[in-house]
Amino acid sequence: MRHTHSHTKNRRSHHKLKEISLSICNHCKSPTVPHRMCSVCGHYRGRKIVDIEGKLQKKEKKLKKKTETQEKGK
Repeated sequence: MRHTHSHTKNRRSHHKLKEISLSICNHCKSPTVPHRMCSVCGHYRGRKIVDIEGKLQKKEKKLKKKTETQEKGK
């Protein structure tokens, strides 16, 4: 059965995209998604949830160790 243009448009009326709402982090003032931890500083509702700086330092240390072992193997 063929659908009319208006029927098709009525069905697709719910397919529109919603605008992303952002809130401001109380600690670092960067925009974040509401009800989520801040990806910049790791705070949520005034508490520090994740130590972002510690994670970055650990990652750099691991990468440095990896490059040193590759250089020794050559």
